[in-house]
Amino acid sequence: MKLILAIIRIAKMQETKIALQEAGLPSFTAMPVLGRGKGHGDLEKAELYAPEHQELISTTPRLKSKRMITLMVTDEKKDLAVETIIKTNQTGQSGDGKVFVIDSSDSVHIRTGEKGDKTLD
Repeated sequence: MKLILAIIRIAKMQETKIALQEAGLPSFTAMPVLGRGKGHGDLEKAELYAPEHQELISTTPRLKSKRMITLMVTDEKKDLAVETIIKTNQTGQSGDGKVFVIDSSDSVHIRTGEKGDKTLD
């Protein structure tokens, strides 16, 4: 089993939800998060502002609002999940996000007590 953790743009959430559903991966959790990558966000756009306003731009990158989605998949569906998320969210621009794939040893369905891959479908 794999835990897929993806950080994506808020504006891509609806499209991602539909794409995962169409790929046969309808079950996931989403939550709002704040974060930053190694880019500098507003600092990269500083030259667009008039010189008298450039000092108002922070010299440190700000945290950006994003969405984090998590889904647990079988080993066989890992590539499908990752490819679907990338295809849906890749714009070629800074801030597209990241996908992390984490090994998971087990899962338990609370209601039934089932364990392992049976809990994922």
